Amino acid sequence: MSFIRTVLGDISPAQAGTTYAHEHLIIEESFPTQANPDFLLNDIDKVSAELAQVYAAGGRTMVDTMPANCGRNVVKLAEVSRRTGIQIVVPTGIHLEMYYPRTHWRYQYSEDQLTRLFIADVEEGIDRYDYNGPVVERTPHKAGMIKLATGDDPVSAHQELIFRSVVNTHRETGVPILTHTNAGRHGLAQADLFAKLGADLSHVVLSHMDRCQDLTYHRELLKTGVRVEFDSAFRWKKGEENRTYQLLEALLPDFPEQITAGMDAARHTYWQSYGGSPGLTYLLTTFRDELAQRGLGDYWNRLMIDNPAALYSFRQPQ
Repeated sequence: MSFIRTVLGDISPAQAGTTYAHEHLIIEESFPTQANPDFLLNDIDKVSAELAQVYAAGGRTMVDTMPANCGRNVVKLAEVSRRTGIQIVVPTGIHLEMYYPRTHWRYQYSEDQLTRLFIADVEEGIDRYDYNGPVVERTPHKAGMIKLATGDDPVSAHQELIFRSVVNTHRETGVPILTHTNAGRHGLAQADLFAKLGADLSHVVLSHMDRCQDLTYHRELLKTGVRVEFDSAFRWKKGEENRTYQLLEALLPDFPEQITAGMDAARHTYWQSYGGSPGLTYLLTTFRDELAQRGLGDYWNRLMIDNPAALYSFRQPQ
């Protein structure tokens, strides 16, 4: 039977409700926050206050996307979920190289070792210490998604190893896959490699694709069967055309089942509870209102409920 795996347990896809498909809800003090202090999102009270506002505005599920050993804290994510009622999907996997020191274990482990580590996150529980030391203490909280990332340069040999480990885990457990792209670059290369490795593309989502403005490229990518995630609607500056809405106008009629939305609000300067803006209720207020004004209101349920529920459901393992 199909299910979505949240930090507090498995739920049916029908329980997911309105879903933010790509967020950063907890980022603990870590290598990424040393270089980017505004990435720090580790105050449970402030995070809970913000997510309580999302819940009150109608949000029900949020997908956290900080994977293994770069700021993930599954214990805090579980506590935030308990306090707010927001169902949180927690990731395993590996982020961009820039978020790890050069001596990190990601460069030392084999494909098999990485695969077994990711499978343990999905099936046994995520380490309380997020693999920051020699002691591993698995919690009851399991990963419901697996992440990988590519950057500006073509896919490297090391990244291919991550791809293989991720797809191995996906095929073994059924866990859905999310990827990071840099402004949509190498989306087709990602989709092609996933297809070659035997991933179920209907359970693969490529993030940040609305930062790429090539409409022909989007159509070619969507024809492969992967899903995409748009999260830049609030980032366009005043006075310039909001290209996220333009892409949605062009693509939703032809690919209504393959597009999801989030905010990727990884900086606390975006959070009202930290004194920033626009706040995480943006998708449920400004974004939804703009869709309605552009004649796209009828796509809301697919974009925010049906599509993420189908995407983040576990597939039957191969």
